[in-house]
Amino acid sequence: MGAGNITIHDRKGQRYQCKICKQTFSARRGTMFEGLRKPMELIVIVVTLLSYGCPVQAIVHAFSLDERTVASWRDRAGAQCEQVHHALIETGKLDLVQVQADEIRVKGR
Repeated sequence: MGAGNITIHDRKGQRYQCKICKQTFSARRGTMFEGLRKPMELIVIVVTLLSYGCPVQAIVHAFSLDERTVASWRDRAGAQCEQVHHALIETGKLDLVQVQADEIRVKGR
C-alpha cells in the first residue's frame, strides 16, 4: 500500500484513513508508542536516557514512574528497533554505503 492510499481523517486526533479498506488508524499504530497513554516526549526522553546507560532506578526516581513501566518502554523500544532493522537492513531497502564504510573502518582497526 502506497502513501497515496492514506488520507488525513482527523488532524487534531492524529488519525488517518486508508482509501482502500476505509479503516481509520492512529499515527502511533505500528510504533512503540501504540497503546501508551503517557506523552510521547516523556517516553522518548526515558528511552534516550536508557540508551546512554542511565540506571532504571534513577529514571524511576526522576520522573516518578514505576520500574515496570520503564522496563516495558525499554523492551518496546528494543522490539521496535529489531523490526526496523529487519524491515530495512535485512531486506535491502536501505542504502548501506555508510554502513559498509563504517564496517570497513572497524575491520581495518
